[in-house]
Amino acid sequence: MGYGAQLVVWEEEFCQMFAAKNLFVIRYDNRDCGLSTKFDGVEVDAAAVLMAALMKEPIPPTPYTLADMASDAIGLLDFLKIERANVFGASMGGMIAQTMALDHPTRVQNLISVMSGSELESALPTPDAMGILLSVPPRDREGFIAYSPIYQAFQSKKYRSDENSKRIAARDFDRSFYPQGVTRQFAAIFALAPRLAEISNITTPTLVIHGKDDTLIRPVAGQRTAEIIPNAKLVLIDDMGHDMPKPIWGLLVDLACDFIAKHK
Repeated sequence: MGYGAQLVVWEEEFCQMFAAKNLFVIRYDNRDCGLSTKFDGVEVDAAAVLMAALMKEPIPPTPYTLADMASDAIGLLDFLKIERANVFGASMGGMIAQTMALDHPTRVQNLISVMSGSELESALPTPDAMGILLSVPPRDREGFIAYSPIYQAFQSKKYRSDENSKRIAARDFDRSFYPQGVTRQFAAIFALAPRLAEISNITTPTLVIHGKDDTLIRPVAGQRTAEIIPNAKLVLIDDMGHDMPKPIWGLLVDLACDFIAKHK
């Protein structure tokens, strides 16, 4: 899953749709979010990391990078005694999935990169979206829920709603509200940004999916990813932003499962 997002963003009904296609589904919390390991008290200058990445200068030290987060996923597969997996990554999770395919190619059967990117320049949000991304939400439950519709700026224009935004915010807050982790995850993304240029070396069968309404990671980022990874397939989806709204779940499941069936 993506930046600051818990495993419950992979909603249970969505996962069941994959299970109904005879796939064994694993969802998990990345480090520094949900119920996973927290790096409490570990400081990082995320702004300095971002600036260094943009200026193509040496990256300041970070607590961890996307490579470490990719290794976390491999460690989970090791624990579950799973030799190879189809990896479906969304947003930052797509970058983690790409890194898995780079660093652990024998463990990734198929790579499905959704609403993600691989080049820093093309993956940057619009200025308005960046402002919202870096805004600080209220720390109390009621305030956090009331604030949540602001994130609809990234989402499907057709399917977004205040009701759904508040439902998700309440669920996420009650399970684990841990805003400290997102700063370190943000730094992890940009600390590895120069290395994502290596994705041209990926040989894993790759499907790239992107929503046409996405302003957080713009569609051009998905297009560039599909151009750089050899033989990658690109699908751009109408009425999808930086989200996976329920009305398009069936399409996403069919796209992923059809691709997996062709590359067993």
